[in-house]
Amino acid sequence: MMLEVSNAVVRYGAITALHGISFNVEAGEIVTLLGANGAGKTTTLRMLSGLHAPTEGSITFEGQDVTRTKAHDFTGLGISHVPEGRRIFPQMTVEENLEMGAFGRRGSFSDDMEKMYVTFPILKDRRKQMGGNLSGGEQQMLAIARALMGKPRLLLLDEPSMGLAPMIVETIFRIIGEIRDSGTTVFLVEQNAAQALRLADRGYVMENGRIVFGDSAANLLTDARVRAVYLGEAV
Repeated sequence: MMLEVSNAVVRYGAITALHGISFNVEAGEIVTLLGANGAGKTTTLRMLSGLHAPTEGSITFEGQDVTRTKAHDFTGLGISHVPEGRRIFPQMTVEENLEMGAFGRRGSFSDDMEKMYVTFPILKDRRKQMGGNLSGGEQQMLAIARALMGKPRLLLLDEPSMGLAPMIVETIFRIIGEIRDSGTTVFLVEQNAAQALRLADRGYVMENGRIVFGDSAANLLTDARVRAVYLGEAV
């Protein structure tokens, strides 16, 4: 098991955001977490990257207890987080943003930079441009590429299709599939449930800070509850 979360609780003062959630991710999978706005999906990703330590429960990554690991140590463990809203450095060039993704790594990373330019050719064309001058889709590609520069074994993606044109969304999801095929496990939070389930191996559904059920992506696509609530289909 690559990642296992057991009975994790996250509180913001008197407010409980996550109510004892449990789930797992196997190496080589794409696992998606579905839920309405405010369900607790982003809090779950922030917990997995050390930004909100659980007050109860545990997180195990590749057999190591990382429950109390600090956020700045997660990249070194092999976990990278692409947050909602991209959070690139707008006053740095594309190239400088990618270099920041490799911060803390030892040795040369020029080969990895070239791999990013192969995966995201538009970034090679834009490599001397400021990140803030890129389109939304280009910024999302840069955010993902920057995370991959840390050579993660687990990539956490928060709403990668948000605000993007349909053609760009198709490109982003194709690239996510290629990332998995290249050996990086992906945990995906995504409002576009249909796209996420078509890409993923498994999925979990979250409501009000609780994971209410999980199954294979194929089964979730045909599940009446998922179709009615998240795919907008009459059943």
